[in-house]
Parts: sequence; C-alpha cells; structure tokens
Amino acid sequence: MAVDAAQPRTGGASRPCTDVAVGILFQPDGLFLLTTRPPCKAYAGHWEFPGGKVEPGESVEQALVRELHEELGVTVTQVQRWREQVVDYPHALVRLHFCRVTGWTGELTMREGQQFAWQTLPVSVAPLLAGTVPVLDWLKK
Repeated sequence: MAVDAAQPRTGGASRPCTDVAVGILFQPDGLFLLTTRPPCKAYAGHWEFPGGKVEPGESVEQALVRELHEELGVTVTQVQRWREQVVDYPHALVRLHFCRVTGWTGELTMREGQQFAWQTLPVSVAPLLAGTVPVLDWLKK
C-alpha cells in the first residue's frame, strides 16, 4: 500500500485545529468509496475518504451532508459518527470525524475534478493520503 511520504504526526500541537467531517460511504455489498484530492488542494491526486471542513454553527453530520453534496452530488440519508483522530500534517492540524454513511440518494458526480473508486481490502489505489491509512486498519477489525 503506497502512502504519502509526508507522514502525519498524531497528538497535540500548539496550533489551531480544524474539524473535518469525513464520510465512509458503504455499499450493501461492503465496498467503500475512496476519492482523489482535487487538483487545486494540498496532496492533489492522493486517495482519501471524501469530506471537508466543519463550518461554524454546523454539526459534524450537517457538514458531511453539505460537503458530500457539494463534492459528490449525493444527498446523505443515513450517517453515524464512528471515530475521531487528530492528525498533525505539515500544512494543518486537523481533527478528523469519521462517519459511516450507509444511505444516500443521487448519482455520484465528481464536481471538483476528482476520481473515485469503490474498494475493498486491500485497496488497489495509490498513493493514499496518510490520514486514510488508520481507517483501513480499523476496517480490518
């Protein structure tokens, strides 16, 4: 499994932390969705679970519904918070709120020029964004 060379550090750095809602979309057969980072963002082309920043006044679930609609063109109908992890990337300290998404309507439309792939373990896409790797380990259990 190829992982981005800029490995994140987990733990408490003394800089602002950005909350990010992350969706793990599961099909009934167990396949899950990975998308690439858009061309205009840090780590462009790296594979990750889709999502985005939680805006002021939003819950994690509200942010995820908004982000997945903006990025993928789907409307989330079933979401459950799952796990959290703080990741200290060189460019940002982020608190990732991972959510299981088991219901949505609409067809996937990559609205930011990203690619997508339905995957199973072990994943067949690379390179992976380093913050994605722990989730793949969690899915093994």
